[in-house]
Amino acid sequence: MVQVEGGQLWAQDTGTAGSAGDRGEGVVLLHPGWGDSRIWDQAFARLAEDYRVVRYDTRGYGSSPAPAAPFTQLGDLSAVLDQLGITRAVLAGHSGGGGTAIGMALDQPERVSALVLLAPGVQDYPWPHDDPFWQQIEAAFTAGDADALTELGLRTWAAASADARATAQIRAAVAAFFRQGEFERPDPPAFSRLSEIRMPAVVAVGDLEYPMVDKCGRAIADRIPDCQVIEVPGADHLLPLRAPGLIVDMINSAAA
Repeated sequence: MVQVEGGQLWAQDTGTAGSAGDRGEGVVLLHPGWGDSRIWDQAFARLAEDYRVVRYDTRGYGSSPAPAAPFTQLGDLSAVLDQLGITRAVLAGHSGGGGTAIGMALDQPERVSALVLLAPGVQDYPWPHDDPFWQQIEAAFTAGDADALTELGLRTWAAASADARATAQIRAAVAAFFRQGEFERPDPPAFSRLSEIRMPAVVAVGDLEYPMVDKCGRAIADRIPDCQVIEVPGADHLLPLRAPGLIVDMINSAAA
């Protein structure tokens, strides 16, 4: 467990740099809001052959205890890097984890060598709140209806296949929603500052992505200087499950 302000986070750290760097450098994998660190299982195993790799569950997700005090995702990422002695890393962030990676790139750019952003979102993006997703999730969450939330998650984020791995991720995320409570605080605004990012960055989106998130990911890429967009055929939102080999290739290119 990694100690963070007011709590703990479960983290997995290969602890060695492999063949591609010193121990103070590494690859950090940040999971989405609709999933936990297990979404990285396949990519983690492959990356660990060549890099020091870290992944962790955010508060209330997976093996991390529920929060008991206010926190920010950016603050927790900084604490993880500090306690594990990682001075510089490639940050691979999926969905909301991409927003956390972007926040670190803006707040402490010296610690980020490259960004690999998979269907990323940032909290202060101008989300269209008339989108049906927001209305449906609010109704299901207010009713405390975990089954409805799971069905909504699979319908929205697992368009390619509601297979066992996707279903496990969505169900785990729904459980985390109810464990988190009201403790999370927003990270600093980032969308208006994306042009300040100077390290290499790439964005990947599946061609079956939910339209609202597809538009957000491409808007983020448009604002980051020289950011490449990769469209992943046959993939939905759950990119680490659908295209782990491509993600490893993207991280290899970013770390080169």
